[in-house]
Amino acid sequence: MVKKNGKIPALLAILLIVLTPAVAPAQSQQALYDTILRMDSIYFHAYNTCDMATQAAIYADSIEFYHDKGGLETNKQRLLEAIKNNICGKVTRVLVKSSVEVYPIAGYGAVEIGLHQFINHQESETPSKPDKFIVIWRHQNDRWQITRVVSLH
Repeated sequence: MVKKNGKIPALLAILLIVLTPAVAPAQSQQALYDTILRMDSIYFHAYNTCDMATQAAIYADSIEFYHDKGGLETNKQRLLEAIKNNICGKVTRVLVKSSVEVYPIAGYGAVEIGLHQFINHQESETPSKPDKFIVIWRHQNDRWQITRVVSLH
């Protein structure tokens, strides 16, 4: 709607100003979601293929890994050794993609919440059910790292 003198009515102009910021966060939210899903994929490809160097690069030195059955691990090297000794070649993780939620953490990074399943290749007769996880991702110096994990089974 344009007035005869070529100017947009004041109400329409105000609506454009008010609604425009709502579009930008949606676009950046989608980009963040895509980035975190890509990082999740990179990390868990390394997890599933026992690529310990990639896992070590993605875990922050200050990692806190909370596991409802295994407790808390804050030593990165011990966590990597546990994965190497107990997971490599024995367990595969599969993401339930439709379950993933990603939220920005201003000035820090993002939180990823979702469901995943673990296939235990040594106990294949035991059906796997989706389990909840929460991952805190830090974005620093153009690099994404996992700083906190909550793994619930």
